[in-house]
Amino acid sequence: MRFFSQSYSYDDSWSIVTLAFFLRYPNPYASHVISCDVISRDHTPSGSLITTRLILKKGAMPRWFPKGIISRAESWVIEESEVDPYGKTVRCVTKNLDHVKIMQVEESVRFAQTAEGKTLQHTEARVVSKFGWGLTKRIENHGLSKFKANMQRSREGVSLILTLLRQSRLQPMTMGVESSQDASPLVERPREATTHENKGNPTLWAKVRKYFQQPPPSDT
Repeated sequence: MRFFSQSYSYDDSWSIVTLAFFLRYPNPYASHVISCDVISRDHTPSGSLITTRLILKKGAMPRWFPKGIISRAESWVIEESEVDPYGKTVRCVTKNLDHVKIMQVEESVRFAQTAEGKTLQHTEARVVSKFGWGLTKRIENHGLSKFKANMQRSREGVSLILTLLRQSRLQPMTMGVESSQDASPLVERPREATTHENKGNPTLWAKVRKYFQQPPPSDT
């Protein structure tokens, strides 16, 4: 069994950081996430929001792992979260549902607002393998190293969504619908980048649009 613990501070308020956390999929730093679906959502008597999401992720086994044991390098992950808007805390636990004998990774994340108005994220992880064959420790060490690398990319993904949220908050608000073709959001979409911007210095929105418009990777 391997353990990991780390804390990280965001300069933004608790409300916007936790919003970015729940909106983090999809993003360019999480290309291994295939799908993310809410399967249940409820309120507690104290006013907390309880949500369960099912996430499908893809991965790859290390070259030294025995061949033919895993037929597909995909894993279902369950995410259970509790949002306390009064105490300004979020608790989220995720763990894989399959391949658990080979390796199970259980991650616990807590977001809390600090006295300075910032947001503190504390992450703990537990990596356990019951594979045997003399590979248990090697699998656990590999899983821990992979988790650390993915956590850094996850933080970059949250930071990207934070930037997009900041930009969207700067857009003007409309109190009514100007036309029938634009009837959904109250917040106007970010303006399109000009031809000069696209050629010289593309905006962040343009970069994200380009990522989403890329064709899916081929299996061959």
